[in-house]
Formats: sequence, C-alpha cells, structure tokens
Amino acid sequence: MCLSKQFLQDESGAVTVDWVVLTSGVVILAVLAVSPIVGPISDLAAFIRDSINSASAFLD
Repeated sequence: MCLSKQFLQDESGAVTVDWVVLTSGVVILAVLAVSPIVGPISDLAAFIRDSINSASAFLD
C-alpha cells in the first residue's frame, strides 16, 4: 500500500508530460495557421512566375 502512495505522489515525469503537451499544442496551432494561407500563397507564387516569364521576353 505504501508503494502505490509513493508512486502517486512522484512527480518526476511531470515535466516531460508538460513538454509533450506544449509541443503538440504548438504543432496543432501551426497546422491551423498555415491551412488558410496555402491558397493565397499558391496564387502569389503563380503571379510571380507569370511576371518573371513575361519579363524574360525582354531579356532575349
């Protein structure tokens, strides 16, 4: 009985659990933040590609 009480009061792994929860929260927030801007970034990249292609005609 004394062993289980000591086990329940032991907090040596609490820091690891905190870091795992914090890291997973950061990853989830990053995924949620990136998903709405993927479309506009692709559109901007296509615009830049087209602008470079049209400007390269003047270099020939």
